[in-house]
Amino acid sequence: MKSKVEILREKIEQGKLGGGSKRIATQHQKGKLTARERVELLMDPGSFEEVGALVVHRTIDFGMADQQYYGDGVVTGYGTVNGKLVYVFAQDFTVFGGALSETHAEKICRIMDLAMKTGAPMVGLNDSGGARIQEGVRSLGGYADIFYRNVQSSGVIPQISAIMGPCAGGAVYSPAMTDFTIMVENTSYMFVTGPNVVKTVTNEEVSSEELGGASTHSVKSGVTHLTATNDMECIAQVKKLLSYMPQNCEDVVPKLPYTLGDEVRPELDTIVPLSANQPYDIRSVIEGICDTETFLEVHKEYADNIVVGFARLAGRSVGIVANQPMCLAGVLDINSSKKGARFTRFCDCFNIPLLVLVDVPGFLPGTDQEWNGIITNGAKLLYALSEATVPRVTVITRKAYGGAYDVMNSKHIGADMNFAWPTAEIAVMGAKGASEIIFKKEISEASDPIAKLKEKETEYGEKFATPYLAAERGFIDEVIEPRETRRKLIKAFAMLENKVAKRPRRKHGNIPL
Repeated sequence: MKSKVEILREKIEQGKLGGGSKRIATQHQKGKLTARERVELLMDPGSFEEVGALVVHRTIDFGMADQQYYGDGVVTGYGTVNGKLVYVFAQDFTVFGGALSETHAEKICRIMDLAMKTGAPMVGLNDSGGARIQEGVRSLGGYADIFYRNVQSSGVIPQISAIMGPCAGGAVYSPAMTDFTIMVENTSYMFVTGPNVVKTVTNEEVSSEELGGASTHSVKSGVTHLTATNDMECIAQVKKLLSYMPQNCEDVVPKLPYTLGDEVRPELDTIVPLSANQPYDIRSVIEGICDTETFLEVHKEYADNIVVGFARLAGRSVGIVANQPMCLAGVLDINSSKKGARFTRFCDCFNIPLLVLVDVPGFLPGTDQEWNGIITNGAKLLYALSEATVPRVTVITRKAYGGAYDVMNSKHIGADMNFAWPTAEIAVMGAKGASEIIFKKEISEASDPIAKLKEKETEYGEKFATPYLAAERGFIDEVIEPRETRRKLIKAFAMLENKVAKRPRRKHGNIPL
């Protein structure tokens, strides 16, 4: 006769097998890890503690009473990542295709509640065929319970979603409300309605990969922030993201040990071209400013005209928002405004200082932009930066024209420190356009209008397209040599470390969504 301890051990071992060895083998054949393998890869060795390992579903209809699996298709628990407490759920595709049941949802909600109570990040490893249709509304209610907790957790603890298999229908809304989403190429997809429904309703022929694969959502929709070639790389990206974040909204920003040395970077002097119309890669500026190989770009493939990501400056985590002259001359448009605003708001939620690098000729003109709401979408970035209370520092490297100058963390919307390089051009518009308006009569009456325009363009540029008028008015705190930027920023962020900013008393603002 088996002892009670032996019975317990058997149940635990049975639960570890999920849907059985054959289904585990199938998972591996698809190039995917199992739920437990993913959890073990995420957590520090030996730190994971499972919660709800012996939970089973309560459904008796449709022959479900004879199909009981311990854990009910999701592994939940807590452990440490890089020595810090983290909660996790990992859906197990080997059990009912990872379909969400009432008890499956209850397990996830239990872990989310614990994460909120203890102030620690929540990581979801999604791999599910969707709602467990045998349960009907109970499954739908389970999704809603999770959604509600996503919203309550938002801005309180970091939430990261890794999409490591299918994620369709209502299931997509939980990752959509978390802070960062990572998708695995070729094995994951996200969509509200699948290819068959699309075919029926719109008569469009589209594959799952084309409709909602990692490439689609990283380039076209912006739904996913990062992509990975396989499960292992995906988990590595989750761990790297967590390393830049505090545990919760009341925690301090991570800071690694760093010994100050000669922080002058002469290579920054030659990055901005002499010609105002010649592009350059803003990532070269970022790399020259930040600690070596610490820049983690997010949303890299989406809205290329703005660059956002995390880096370290003298060991301290910072968030970076930077115009990208290599794409559309760094102009702001609908997608780049949304991308910059979303990232800004995350950093502000979790006390991560913001560095804004400016080289922007304005907002993108055109009927497509106007008809699709560049006004309200552009206002999202303006709103996000204006309401941010974290330390905010701006460096204008070249162009800062028109309303885009105001939007990109100008002194007027509450930036704490504003620097400019000697190459900065702060004006209502470019010298050519301004000259055509201001000197229109003079140019039209000249014997050589083209030469006169050139003359006036040079005159306007020398007078207005510089950082010095702004510096004289105090809108720029200091005009600095590019090589001095890193040193200045380290000192500025150290000075601002204990910044306190109080918002007006209100329930919440009404960002132009």
